[in-house]
Amino acid sequence: MKLLIVDDEELTRIGLINSIDWESLGIFTLFQAEDGVSGLRIAREVRPEIVLCDVRMPRMNGIELVERLEKLLPNSAFIFMSGYSDKEYLKAAIRLKAINYVEKPLDPAEVAATIKEAYHCVRQNMKTVKNELFYSREADSSFAAALTQPYKDSRETIAALAKELKIKLMPSLSVTSFVVKVEQSQADLNHMNQILTDLEIFLSYSCNRVYYISKYIQYHIFHILSPVPPSSPSMDRIGAFLKKCFQQTCAFYISKGETCTGISKAYESYASAVSLMQSSFFFDSGTYFTPEKKMTVNTEKPGNGSYDRYVPLLSDAVLSKDLNTVKDLLLQLHHEFYQQKNIFPHEARDLYYKLFMVLEDCRQQLRLAPATEPENAMKLLDNCFSFNKLHEKLTQKTELLFESARSYMPDNSTIFLIKDYIHTHYQNDSLSVRDIGNEVFLSASYVCTYFKNETGQTINQYLTEYRMKKAKELLADPGYQIADISLKVGYSNGNYFSKSFKKLTGLSPSDYREKMLK
Repeated sequence: MKLLIVDDEELTRIGLINSIDWESLGIFTLFQAEDGVSGLRIAREVRPEIVLCDVRMPRMNGIELVERLEKLLPNSAFIFMSGYSDKEYLKAAIRLKAINYVEKPLDPAEVAATIKEAYHCVRQNMKTVKNELFYSREADSSFAAALTQPYKDSRETIAALAKELKIKLMPSLSVTSFVVKVEQSQADLNHMNQILTDLEIFLSYSCNRVYYISKYIQYHIFHILSPVPPSSPSMDRIGAFLKKCFQQTCAFYISKGETCTGISKAYESYASAVSLMQSSFFFDSGTYFTPEKKMTVNTEKPGNGSYDRYVPLLSDAVLSKDLNTVKDLLLQLHHEFYQQKNIFPHEARDLYYKLFMVLEDCRQQLRLAPATEPENAMKLLDNCFSFNKLHEKLTQKTELLFESARSYMPDNSTIFLIKDYIHTHYQNDSLSVRDIGNEVFLSASYVCTYFKNETGQTINQYLTEYRMKKAKELLADPGYQIADISLKVGYSNGNYFSKSFKKLTGLSPSDYREKMLK
């Protein structure tokens, strides 16, 4: 949980922070403010679950602060502290349902006990609210889903749910839909619940209400219902608020639909937001699309199939090792697609798939070993949230290819094919010399002799060294378990992997990782 300490005495704040084991109390984030005005501002930004505040402070005292925070943070706990035995303040604290009142000079043990009590109180509040939200939001979500369908198909559903939710379907009722597209798997359920709660609090100062539904994991739809047609700036403030919420955790785009009056027009607002979102792929992550704001777009569109001209051009330039021409081609390519509204994302992905394949084909023709772990092109395309990310990947792979070409002394064709086969199949724990020999049409015994004579090491030595090189790269990433790394580099037996790694490097995998991450 988050805790905010509000006290005009800096020494008191620092003394509290340093004298209590906060993590043991379930407090993992601490904030501090020097008076009530600052405390209110910080509370609005960070939404602490527990507030520990002094009673007497300049500009805004603790009682005034908590009176305001009760509306903003209805499920948070408030603890007062003061060096003054003032009965009126005590009465106010009781009226405001403060969890407790501690006197100065503060006893850390007493404060810790009070914080512990507050922690359990907040947990209970959250549990109750969560249960209430589950049932209320289920109906809200159904209503939101109905608004994403043409009115003629959802008229009865909307009417029934509006009655259940006590929504007055007045002729003046206006709907403005916001669609947020996020990078897949980056906005989890807890995060979305927090955003929705924050938005509901943000809207509580107006007469607007929000109805939310998630679609296809990546898309989050917020329908804002207003009793009268709202101003465009007021809706843009909501858009800015959503942008602030999402930019803290993930890549995203936001589109705002037309504001439509009358519930029968709600689908039109949603459809206009979806339409604006269609070309988002070609814009910078975080872009906010609105019907009023005309984006600066690329209006150039060549004839059908003309983008494919980049395929032979890139191939010729790479095989000729003409870096300047390659750079020019990549700049032209970016210019043609960036902020493009006249084509579809799949057209760009189709072309870039062909260009990734061009680089792989050139690598083999130039007999270059892969500079890094081979990456599945289709998976790479799926993982690129924006065109800029996709173009960045192509640029990086092209630069790595040229870097490899500058430093690499090519083997003869047979040795190249042997190494290339090992680079592609080293993850297979049953990879054998016989498999490698079959690939280059040589017997197992002869391929061993041939490789040793040409390179000075055996095939097994080369395979082991390559596997350990890949293991080192994976060990640098703390997200991988050592057992998983063992499997990824072709060892089904974790103990054997550890022994082989230590024999080659002098360190166990865990010791190597510890040394790397220092």
